[in-house]
Formats: sequence, structure tokens, C-alpha cells
Amino acid sequence: MNKIKNIFAGSGGIIGVGIVIGVLAPLLQKWGNPGNMGICVACFERDIAGALGLHRADVVQYIRPEIIGFVLGSLIAAYLFKEFRPRLGSAPIVRFFLGVFAMIGALVFLGCPWRAALRLAGGDGTAVIGLLGLIVGIGIGTLFLRGGYNLGRTQQTHTAAGWMLPLFMAGLLCLMFIFPQVAGEGKSGILFYSVKGPGSMHVPLAVALAVGLFIGFLAQRSRFCTMGAIRDFILFRQTHLLSGFIALIVTALIVNYTLGQFNPGFEKQPVAHTMHLWNFAGMALSGLAYCLAGGCPGRQLFLAGEGDGDAAVFVMGMIVGAAFGHNFGLASSPAGVGPHGIPAVIIGLAFCLFVGLTMRKRMA
Repeated sequence: MNKIKNIFAGSGGIIGVGIVIGVLAPLLQKWGNPGNMGICVACFERDIAGALGLHRADVVQYIRPEIIGFVLGSLIAAYLFKEFRPRLGSAPIVRFFLGVFAMIGALVFLGCPWRAALRLAGGDGTAVIGLLGLIVGIGIGTLFLRGGYNLGRTQQTHTAAGWMLPLFMAGLLCLMFIFPQVAGEGKSGILFYSVKGPGSMHVPLAVALAVGLFIGFLAQRSRFCTMGAIRDFILFRQTHLLSGFIALIVTALIVNYTLGQFNPGFEKQPVAHTMHLWNFAGMALSGLAYCLAGGCPGRQLFLAGEGDGDAAVFVMGMIVGAAFGHNFGLASSPAGVGPHGIPAVIIGLAFCLFVGLTMRKRMA
């Protein structure tokens, strides 16, 4: 066990995990997931919110088994390697709203850091704008970290508390079996299913779950994090996590080109828009929120799988943020930013700046 752990923790391990994700994500797209969206944590959590009826945008409603697999795969790895540590910190309401605004920023851009990388690997030039915004947002967050920003120390808690999000995800999987989609129907029992649009595009449940479990297991072992890759390079000039992120992009680009899924350009890219300022600002908001919360949306799922209650609060904030995004006209579409998306980004940035400036540990 220790040998496997050391392999995944080293430079070769993190690069290997990036390569695995870079192969599997384009394959998921080839097998049925939306264009340049083989994996998108934010988009998939948005679809889950829709499936539960938290929003009624009928084109993005589906419980994504990949997200379930991320959490449960991490849970399995954490127990197998004796790293399941139920813990909680402080400022849960702040973490919740960081999740809300991280999702709003992602929905304005139309993707999380994982999808930004996959959009770039698919030839979408607008992803460059989004990635630049992500870097700037994380860069601002590192200034707060240098200035003593801290949401408080985590403390050990009851095992049951660490199981809350894994149990929630297991419950979602059960609902999919109890209320499976009926061909051509938009609702099955209590669940909503898209019959058109991105939500209707998905690989078979077993395939999605298996891929999610595999990636969740590997990511928990390697500590894979897209936000952490940029943060660590800015703060410490460390390239360990960054090498895995770069490996993901390069591998996905090669696989997309091989599969005929590489279509370079800015116009008419799948589930993307060309309002570049707000592509930049949306991802800047997300990057800042991820940095203040301590991890990208994927990493938050993996942390929740190993018992981190703070990460679980952030995940639930993202799911609620997706409901806000579509219920209040904040989310973008290929036509552009939603009618209230721009003020939402401005409010989100103001909130994150307020948190970063005020929640600092005073030095004695």
C-alpha cells in the first residue's frame, strides 16, 4: 500500500493522473457527454441541481454519475489507505457562499477549471480568456493568503459527519435506480431529466460511474487540484501539481485531435459564448472563490470523500449556486451572459474581496 501511495504522491504520479483524466474526458465526450464537456464539475453539479428540481432549466437536468463517483472513489481510497479523517473547521456560512459565487462565476463562463482545460484542448479559443481570468482570480487570492487570510483551523469530528456528503451522493445514485429516465419523458417520479440540450447528452450510467470512481480514487491519492496547481506556482514556484494540470491539457488535446474532436476557433464552440470580458471576469470570480475556499471544485469533492466537512459545505453551496444561477437569470448560454449575470459577478467579486480582507489571522 505504501509503495502505491508514494507512486501517486510523486511527480510521475501526478502527471500520470493528469494523463488518465486527459484520456478519459475526451472519451466520455466521444461516448455521449456534451461537446468539450467530457468532465465539468460545475456543469455536472448544475445538472444535478436541475434533476432535483432546484431549477427548471429543462436543458440541464440530469444526475451526473461522474460526480457521485468522484466522491465515492475518494471515499474508497481514503478508507483503503487509512486517510478517512472526519473533520470540520470554522466559518461554514462563508464557505457555503464561496461555493455559491464560485458556481455563479463558472456559469457565466460556462465551465469550471476542468472544463476550461478541456475547452482549450478541444480548440476553443475562448478558454484562453477564461484561464487567464482563473489565474488572475487565484493570484488575488494568494495576496490574501500572504496577508494572513484564514478561515480557521479544522478539528476532528464524528465519523458520521464525514459520511454526510458520501451518503448524499449514494442517495442520488439510489434515486437514479428507483426513478430511471423514461424515453422521451422529462420527469420520472421525483427526478427531472432533460430530453434536449446538454443535459440529455450523457454516457451510460455504468460507464460514467466507473470513470468517476476511478478518477476519484486516483485524485485522492495524488491530491490532484487545478486551483492548487496555479496557487502553488504563484506562491512557491512549485510545479508538482501544475505538471498534472499541464499533462491533462496536452493529453486531452492529443486525444481530441486523434478522435476528430479538435476544432480550433472562437466562434460557434459547443456550450460557449464570445463575451470575452465576462468570460474573464466569471472565471476570475471562480478562481478567487476556489482559492479562498482551499481547492478547485474537483478537489472539494475529493476532500469531502475523505471526510472533510468544510469541503462538503462548499459543494452544497455550488449546487445551490447553480439553482440561483438558472432561477435568477445569472447563467450564460451560447447567446451570451444571462440578463442578470453581470451584476451577479460584480457582487460575487465584492463578496470575495470582503472575505479576503476581513478574515485574516491577526499576528501577535
